[in-house]
Amino acid sequence: MLTGAQKTKLRGIGQVTKDMLIIGQAGITPTVLAELKRLLATHDLVKLRFTGADRHQRAELCEAIATQAACIHVGSVGNTALFYLENPDASKRSIEL
Repeated sequence: MLTGAQKTKLRGIGQVTKDMLIIGQAGITPTVLAELKRLLATHDLVKLRFTGADRHQRAELCEAIATQAACIHVGSVGNTALFYLENPDASKRSIEL
C-alpha cells in the first residue's frame, strides 16, 4: 500500500509522462492486460488514456484494471489514469519511493 506522499510523488511524475496505452471502446481485453503488465514491468508507472467512456465507466475500468493486473491505481484525472507496480528487483526499479 502506498502512503499519501508516495501517491503525490507518483502523480507528479505522471504529469510529465506521456500516455503509454490507450483503452478504447473494446475495454479491457487480454491483449490490453498483457501490454499493461509488460509496460509495468519495464516502467513501474504507466499512464493510460480512455476513449469513449464516461466518468462512471472509467472508474469501473480503473478498479477492474487494478484487480486484474495486480497493480495500484494511483489516480485519475479526466480521461487519463496512472497505475503503479513496484518491480520486485530493486536494481531494475525506475522509480524510488
